[in-house]
Amino acid sequence: MRRILAGLALLVAAWIGAGFAMVASAGDFRPAGVFHDIGGRRLRLVCEGPKGASPVVWTEGGAFGLAADFAAIQQKLAARGVRSCAYDRAGQGFSDPGPAPRDSNAIVGDLEKLMAASGEAGPYVLVGHSMAGLYVHHFAAKHPDQVAGVVLADAATPEMSRSRRSRGFLDSLGGTFRWVAIANSLGLAKPLYFNGDRIGLPPQGQKEKRRAYVSGAHARNSYAEFKVWEQSAAQAQAAGRLDPALPVAVIVAGGNRRLDDPSYAERLAGRQAPAKASRAGLYWAEPGASHTTLLGFSHGDAVVKGVMHVIAAAK
Repeated sequence: MRRILAGLALLVAAWIGAGFAMVASAGDFRPAGVFHDIGGRRLRLVCEGPKGASPVVWTEGGAFGLAADFAAIQQKLAARGVRSCAYDRAGQGFSDPGPAPRDSNAIVGDLEKLMAASGEAGPYVLVGHSMAGLYVHHFAAKHPDQVAGVVLADAATPEMSRSRRSRGFLDSLGGTFRWVAIANSLGLAKPLYFNGDRIGLPPQGQKEKRRAYVSGAHARNSYAEFKVWEQSAAQAQAAGRLDPALPVAVIVAGGNRRLDDPSYAERLAGRQAPAKASRAGLYWAEPGASHTTLLGFSHGDAVVKGVMHVIAAAK
């Protein structure tokens, strides 16, 4: 038994060692953007596109996400003359950690400070992917005068949190994410470094995504945020409903497949709800896209379509 355990320990050590060597082989790099102090800690911000263009698009990454998730979208928007800003939430990517709990109140509070520190003038178009739909709703309901429109990219909504099946689905993800946080903290994810970009990003964004994908700190802080998702959903609901006059685009991945699955059908209905409630709502299902590739070069035009819709509707 001791020999077996010793052999397993050697295999694990070799696996981790190979991972560290793999990360080192990728070479040094410097994360894009600038770091803004929001009160004794710094958040990384990456803005692209012509300065002075209005409205500015602000993005929120999903669970385990960071600014790099939107690198392809930012390039596409800049080509259209649209300015956009993406950032790493506290403790994720390259930003300093923030105080617990990392719920929607904390995240919206950080975003308020970052927007003020950035000097980027409003009103803003907010784009939220996945779980960040809760934060986007919260900010837009709290600051309707600062928001010109909302784009939800395969995003969670407060409406989804009312569904028992949707809550069960999100809870089940929590167990997976907990083990991801543990594995990354032990260095077990390092050999998977080159699998880190599942979105389809430009070179700089790809490097940043890969670094975050195998980072223990990024995984732990991301899990700390995810495990209070129900609290965040309640806070987003408490902020109130979105103004029906606010333009809202809902972009989902892969069309209306699996409608025979009651859980999927309920999640889809919850995702569609904000567009249906808006007098300038748009719903688009992007064929062939996955939850991740919806943000990449291959399918990111669908998200850009949503952004351009709300900008036009806000004029």
